[in-house]
Amino acid sequence: MVKAIVGANWGDEGKGKITDMLAEESDIIVRFQGGSNAGHTIINDYGKFALHILPSGVFYNHTTSVIGNGVALNIQNLVNEIDSLVKQGVPQPKVLVSDRAQILMPYHILFDQYEEERLGGKSFGSTKSGIAPFYSDKYAKTGFQVNELFDDEAVLKEKVYRVLETKNVLVEHLYHKAPIDPEEIFRELLKYREMVRPFVCDVSVFLRDAIKAGKKILLEGQLGSLKDPDFGIYPMVTSSSTLASYGAIGAGIPGYEIKDVVTVVKAYSSAVGAGEFVSEIFGAEADELRRRGGDGGEFGATTGRPRRMGWFDAVASRYGCRMQGATEVALTVLDVLGYLDELPICIGYEIDGKVTRDFPPTPQLKKAKPVYTTLPGWKTEIRGITKYEDLPENCRNYIEFIEKELEVPITMVSNGPGRHEIIHRQSCLTK
Repeated sequence: MVKAIVGANWGDEGKGKITDMLAEESDIIVRFQGGSNAGHTIINDYGKFALHILPSGVFYNHTTSVIGNGVALNIQNLVNEIDSLVKQGVPQPKVLVSDRAQILMPYHILFDQYEEERLGGKSFGSTKSGIAPFYSDKYAKTGFQVNELFDDEAVLKEKVYRVLETKNVLVEHLYHKAPIDPEEIFRELLKYREMVRPFVCDVSVFLRDAIKAGKKILLEGQLGSLKDPDFGIYPMVTSSSTLASYGAIGAGIPGYEIKDVVTVVKAYSSAVGAGEFVSEIFGAEADELRRRGGDGGEFGATTGRPRRMGWFDAVASRYGCRMQGATEVALTVLDVLGYLDELPICIGYEIDGKVTRDFPPTPQLKKAKPVYTTLPGWKTEIRGITKYEDLPENCRNYIEFIEKELEVPITMVSNGPGRHEIIHRQSCLTK
C-alpha cells in the first residue's frame, strides 16, 4: 500500500514528525520532489535532527530510504547528511537513488545567488539552494540525469562544455561574474559518480516489485500546497509540485497506487519567505507565538530565518487539503496554543467588499482581508495527554471546529514534538 504525507499550508507543518512516526510501521519511504531547500525537523531517541534531502524515515533499521526521480539531487549534500547521521549514532541507513533523478549542479546554486542579487528588493526570498535554476534546466532539457554519470566520459564531457557555453553568456553579460570552468564541472561530476555509485538503481522497478510484494510505502512531500507552482501563491512558490498527485510521477509509480493522503495541517499559521499571507500577525503578538512555536521556536530548518506568524487560516487550509486530495488530516503543534485566552480563526476573506470562503489567485489574494471568528482558549498544558477525551473541552472544540472547516477527518493530533506525542482519534467524518 502507498500512502502520501504532504502539507496543506506554506510548509513547516510538521510532516517530518508524522513521516518519522508512520515509518515505524512502513518498509519504504520515498522523497519525490524538491531538494535541499527545506528541512524536516525530527526528534527521536537518537536526538534532534534537521533533514534536508533524506526521507524522514531514515532512522529505522528496517526501512529503505529512496530518492525519487522528481528530486533535485545534491549529491554532496546527500552523502554529507548520511555521514552526519552515522556520526551521531544513527545506524547506517539503506538508501537508494533513482538513476533517473537529475543532479543539482554547482552552477545552479551560483545562478540562484546571482539572480537574487540582481533582483534586489524584488527577489523571491530564495533559500539560494539552486532549486529554481535546477528545475529550469530540467524542463529546458539541459540537465544531467544520474545515469549519465555512467555513460561514456567523452559524451558527458561534451555535454558539459555545450551546456556551459550558453550559461557563461548569462554569467558574464547579465550577472557580470567570472565564467564557469567546464573542466572543473566535469571533474566534479566524476567525483559525484563515485559518491553516488553505491546507491543508484532503477527505483521504478524497485517500487513496482515492492508494491507487488505488499510492502508499505510512504511518499514524503516537501513544503505545502500553498507553495505549489500551479496552485500556490505564485510567483512566491517553489519550483516543483508539492501535491500528492505528483508523488506518483516523482517516485515512478502509477497514480492509482496512492491509496491514502495524510495531509498535515498546522494548528496556527507560519511561513518562510515572501508571498501573500492573509492571516499574518505582527509585533509582540507574533513574537510570542514565534518564541513558543514549533519544537524550539519558529525558525526555518534550512535558513534559520524567523518564520512569519499568523492565526489559523481555514480558507487556505481547506483549499490546501482539497488540492492535496486529503483523505485524513494530522493536526500539529496544538500544544503551542495553551497560553492563549482566545484563539482567532480566519474563516473568510473580504475582497472588494465581498466575503469568500474560497482561496483566490494572487491578484485577489493581495486585496484580501481576514474575517475572523474567535474561540475560547484552554489555558493549560496538554503535552502528555494520550487520549482525545482527556483533552480540555475548549481544546476539543478548537479541533472539531477546524475539522468542520476543513471538511476532512482529523485522525491525528500532535501535542508535542516527540515521535510518539500524538493522539489518535475517531472522527465523525470518517466513513
